[in-house]
Amino acid sequence: MASITLDNVVKTYPDGFTAVKGVSLDIADGEFVILVGPSGCGKSTLLRMIVGLEDITDGELRIGDEVVNDKAPRDRDLAMVFQNYALYPHLTVYENIAFPLRLTKGQYSEQEIDERVREASALLELDEHLERKPANLSGGQRQRVAMGRAIVRRAKAFLFDEPLSNLDAKLRGQMRTEIARLQRNLATTTVYVTHDQTEAMTLGDRVAVLRRGELQQVASPRGLYDQPVNLFVAGFIGSPPMNFLPGVVEGDVLRLPVAEVPMDDRLRAAVGDREIVIVGIRPDSFEDADTLDSDRASRGVRFEADVDVTEWLGEVLYAYIPFETHEAVRDQLEQLDRDLDGEGMRSQLIISLDSVSTVRAGDRAELWFDPAEMHVFDAESGVNLTRDEERATQLEEEAKEQRRRALERARRRAERDGARSDDRSSDAAGARG
Repeated sequence: MASITLDNVVKTYPDGFTAVKGVSLDIADGEFVILVGPSGCGKSTLLRMIVGLEDITDGELRIGDEVVNDKAPRDRDLAMVFQNYALYPHLTVYENIAFPLRLTKGQYSEQEIDERVREASALLELDEHLERKPANLSGGQRQRVAMGRAIVRRAKAFLFDEPLSNLDAKLRGQMRTEIARLQRNLATTTVYVTHDQTEAMTLGDRVAVLRRGELQQVASPRGLYDQPVNLFVAGFIGSPPMNFLPGVVEGDVLRLPVAEVPMDDRLRAAVGDREIVIVGIRPDSFEDADTLDSDRASRGVRFEADVDVTEWLGEVLYAYIPFETHEAVRDQLEQLDRDLDGEGMRSQLIISLDSVSTVRAGDRAELWFDPAEMHVFDAESGVNLTRDEERATQLEEEAKEQRRRALERARRRAERDGARSDDRSSDAAGARG
């Protein structure tokens, strides 16, 4: 295993297009880092530069303490898992997994190859499929074979390029847990590219958010969700996405299209002398006012709104409330929508309510939110004016501690499993004796 360090890495193509613009990122030994962003943001290009499939125009890439800018892919000792699996159709599962070891031309004996293949197949629950061909496997099984081929190499790091995008929703969920379990058990440095922010939020120790080739923020999933640095990160992370509304300052009140929010010290400090800001509120920050106790209701803002559409999904009810945005922030929000691969649809508030809520399409609903959960962004730069640096640091420390405990649990579990395996081997030897 090894750390991976990118120092002001740039990729410019011969036609002059710069796909990656001075990205600096430190990936610790054993860390699981996700590269995420909309289509064309440079995440796959960055991964290909790490593995050596794309040249680096400028900057420095180090694996461990070694600069590898000019090293060929085969000399970087990295294992890559591709989106399309890249399996050999004429080979069995066993031989597909063994293939990287056979390429070394005698470096490993047949016994060593067999041990590594069977170790990987047991880890990925592929033992019963070893003699099958890829055409006879499901998409999830093929992806596990591709992962097995990476595991047997015992490389310094694993690189995943959108490995789950060809799977259906159910399989993606199953494979997410497989990859998380595998990485935790092996503790191998992992860089994982995806456009799916659900994968990013559930898999990574840290997530690096890219926009047009520039790194926007690197933080734990909770850090990105709670303390985004700007409009783009706030809009990209979260499903459904954060709501963005124009906020017009009128004296000591912040007037939104749906409600008026009295400004406390936190909001006054964030707004400063601005006359208009962009306010971000997560869908899950709203509640049906009819379900609140009186004490909690008194601490927030109540408002009435006409509900256009509702979606009941069993565990949650989504309510959609159209609103008119302000001319002063329209261009900024339309550009943000384009950056987030949006469709330029109408402006609407998305509200996530408890599934027992009786709010329905066509209702005039009474709703509630806590202004303490609002984010305020500069209308021109998009910078988060309410970001709490102390809270952001605390979240990162908590994430590190959670990861440390998870790795310790995985280590103890591996030791117990190893001890049980040794006991079974001894018992078997005794029986033969």
